[in-house]
Amino acid sequence: MSDDPDILVVLPTLGTRNDRLRQALESIDRQRKDHAITVALVVPEKAAEARSMGAEFGVTIVDDPGRGMSAAMNAGRRVATTEKATIWLGDDDTYEPGGLATLFALLMDTPDAVVAYGGCRYVDNSGRQLWVSQVGRLAAALIGFGPNLIPHPAAMIRLSAIESVGGYDEALRLVMDLDVFLKLKKAGRFVATKTPVASFGWHEDSLTVAGRIASEKEARMVKRRHLPVALRPLSGLWEWPVAWASRIAAHTVNRRVSGTLAR
Repeated sequence: MSDDPDILVVLPTLGTRNDRLRQALESIDRQRKDHAITVALVVPEKAAEARSMGAEFGVTIVDDPGRGMSAAMNAGRRVATTEKATIWLGDDDTYEPGGLATLFALLMDTPDAVVAYGGCRYVDNSGRQLWVSQVGRLAAALIGFGPNLIPHPAAMIRLSAIESVGGYDEALRLVMDLDVFLKLKKAGRFVATKTPVASFGWHEDSLTVAGRIASEKEARMVKRRHLPVALRPLSGLWEWPVAWASRIAAHTVNRRVSGTLAR
């Protein structure tokens, strides 16, 4: 294995849930037996404990520009040197053993691929599995019209490809990953495996009503602007059924989370 890093993990955090942040960093550390990895921990200057923890794990500390998640992601990406691929991990998400190696091999073995994604476990605060997303190639086919079923902690992007589309749109607050995926769909192939490669932390407050409605509104705007001009007036035919189905699914999951917390 070369000493030159080939994977860049961007990990934004506000430093407010450091127990989960440690688990995220530990899960990255376990991937180092397979690959040399750069970790860009994007963190506010005042989050002293998180910054100290990052130093403990030998990560690159990046000052959070304070302009939202998209700006934090772009700031983290700019520390890249020799890396060929990048991935975004939330501070309450983790990687499955061998997860990064699985995605990197899938991406590099397909020369025209720009995104490789895998299955994702959704877990509650205690680490209890709620369900597993294993949509596979269907997720890429649906993304322009249906829900975004590609979990960001399970999606690795070729670094040259994300640079070519300008990175994350800093005007977006909630669905910046959807926007990047739609831009990348025009740049190359998406390849998938159903093997779980990451775990996503889902909490009772992950989708508040206000946040869900704002996210749906921003997603509709993003999808519409990526449609061919002739289809944009027809977008309402599928937008509202998708939004309705997404709300039902989110409500069901939050009830399940509430049930596990009550036990």
